Amino acid sequence: MRRARGLLTDPENTITSIAKLLGVSRTTLYKYVPELAAGRDSLVPNARESLPASR
Repeated sequence: MRRARGLLTDPENTITSIAKLLGVSRTTLYKYVPELAAGRDSLVPNARESLPASR
């Protein structure tokens, strides 16, 4: 699951594509990477700080 967490930090990678790459279901990713329930931003340190402010 360490590899899944690494892949999830890239916004270009979808959960579906990562699951296919790893040979598991999306459900399995959500089960073993519980941080996904809080959203992908929870996997990227300081993700909100790097986004431009919305107007």
